[in-house]
Amino acid sequence: MQSHLSQSVFTEEFRPRVHFTPAQNWMNDPNGLLYYKGKYHLFFQHNPQGILWGNMSWGHAVSTDLLNWQHLPVAIECTDTTGIFSGSAVVDETNSSGFGSLDNPPLIAIYTVHQNDESNQSQHIAYSLDEGLTWVKYADNPVLDLGMKDFRDPKVTWEPITKTWLMTVAKPQEFKIAFFRSTDLKSWQHVSDFGPLGATGGIWECPDLFPLLTPNGQSKWVLIVSLNPGGVAGGSGTQYFIGDWDGENFTTDQSSTKWIDYGRDNYAGVTFNHTPDNRRIFIGWMNNWDYAAKLPSPIWRTSMTIPRELAITEVNGDLLLTSHPFAELKAPYDQSFAISAANDALITIGTSPHQVEIRFDATTKRVSIDRSRAWFDGIEDAPQLTPPIELQKFTIRAVIDHGSLELFIPEAGLAITTIHGLPAVGAILQISAN
Repeated sequence: MQSHLSQSVFTEEFRPRVHFTPAQNWMNDPNGLLYYKGKYHLFFQHNPQGILWGNMSWGHAVSTDLLNWQHLPVAIECTDTTGIFSGSAVVDETNSSGFGSLDNPPLIAIYTVHQNDESNQSQHIAYSLDEGLTWVKYADNPVLDLGMKDFRDPKVTWEPITKTWLMTVAKPQEFKIAFFRSTDLKSWQHVSDFGPLGATGGIWECPDLFPLLTPNGQSKWVLIVSLNPGGVAGGSGTQYFIGDWDGENFTTDQSSTKWIDYGRDNYAGVTFNHTPDNRRIFIGWMNNWDYAAKLPSPIWRTSMTIPRELAITEVNGDLLLTSHPFAELKAPYDQSFAISAANDALITIGTSPHQVEIRFDATTKRVSIDRSRAWFDGIEDAPQLTPPIELQKFTIRAVIDHGSLELFIPEAGLAITTIHGLPAVGAILQISAN
């Protein structure tokens, strides 16, 4: 049964404290995540003119600590005939593009230009010489055009071994991720394609490829692929593959579909480039295409997940991608609870009748989140739950903010991210012995 919330949480009074929100209007995918000269740059899909999707441009904000954000002017604007879709940004330290100098290397944004008549998507670049404040579109755009209706979301990284740029980009309708290489960010050569594999119940979007170390010190590569619909909890979702990259092909012996999140509200996430100490920091869009436009949010619409540090863990011989809230996050938003597999557990957020319930069922060994009593009329919903957890003891770590809950089970490589209709309040744990 749906609840009848008397007051929307999506108001200025309850603006999230530790989650990024635009100052106003619509936001979706994070774009161009970049660290440069002491600042984290967050670009994002943004409608500067309204509270619903449209006029897709790159919004922009910066932070020194990933908690407090300074809103900046729109970075890359749409035109009357084109939208600026998702992409990435890099620091061109060697000035391979020729847009800057070794003393003042340019920042380069690589993004998809979408023709509003839906005839074509191609990859373009722009450069900035003032640390990302203003951007100049390259005069000879596009830099990569396959003549495809759907071809988008380039994630570009520097490969120090080959001293070239690698682009990881989606062919959504083919359920493929394509790889291209360049020496100057202007001319690109096709290297290989990956897919279809794993979940193919919706279009593939927003890929990201990066290396991580396993617990025994072996280097493996992770490929993140978002898809919509077809997510594990319904609507939008993000899967990942753990495998190997030989400079030409990404390969994996993974036989099952693995999800970065088992909740409904973590989509299109990618990682920061150029981070200090090579930290692999991830941010996702904290919403779902099934209902993002229906939420009672009159000022800003949608938020980002908290930044998360990604790592590979091993559970019962299986390599899994696990995530942790970034280290700078502090209580009271971050709470942890010790769980024994022998006992049922219930964690409640809010007060009756408006509550979010987190349950561990000792019989099924699953953790579930039920937000039905803190949800919105007219928007369908169902409990969100993890696969069985085959551990005797584990931790439920909950990050609680206005309108959202992010739950982590780090020992099992599991997470559930969900928005809801409650202000931030403390969580209460109850244990029932079986």
